[in-house]
Amino acid sequence: MYTLYFIPGACSLATQAILNELGQESTLVHKLEADRFETLNPAGTVPVLVDGDKVLNEGVAIILHLLNKHRNNLIPESGEARHRAIENMMFANATMHPAYGRLFFAQANVTDPEVKQQIFDSASVAINKLWQVVEARLEHTPYLGGSDISPADILLTVYSRWGDFFPVDIVLGPHTRQMVDRVLNRESMQRAIQREQDYSAGE
Repeated sequence: MYTLYFIPGACSLATQAILNELGQESTLVHKLEADRFETLNPAGTVPVLVDGDKVLNEGVAIILHLLNKHRNNLIPESGEARHRAIENMMFANATMHPAYGRLFFAQANVTDPEVKQQIFDSASVAINKLWQVVEARLEHTPYLGGSDISPADILLTVYSRWGDFFPVDIVLGPHTRQMVDRVLNRESMQRAIQREQDYSAGE
């Protein structure tokens, strides 16, 4: 049994969906309800996964730990295909995620409305360029990993929902929208979203 520390709608949603894909049970703990969360992750970010006596931080590192530990069809076992799968995960986590991070930073730290909107607009331009990269990669395949879902598809699907919280126009191409819809409709993602909602509702 894993323990996953989360914030609703954050990157931890992807970790929970991966756990569901792997058929692994987990206990959810909201970061704000954790006892001294900073001892688990001094950076203060989620996800944090507790696996026995191991405390694991950083979303992609956690996902790779789970994929290496449990047999799965989410990532190739070796070779060029595995390298590409990890590359796609890093594109999502290290390139797309920080682009969205500019929106969250401006929302939390910029008080001047005009300056804040300028940052929002600039960030949305960068984000849309990255989604164009994704669109090109999906032109001839339903998922970034090919015919089967990959961890990068799950990560990007979680990020794609973040634009709704800001006054920006984030555009997903038709192939990208189809991929996101496929991932959102999977039982693993539906269960993860519902568990977060139930947790927040106190059920």
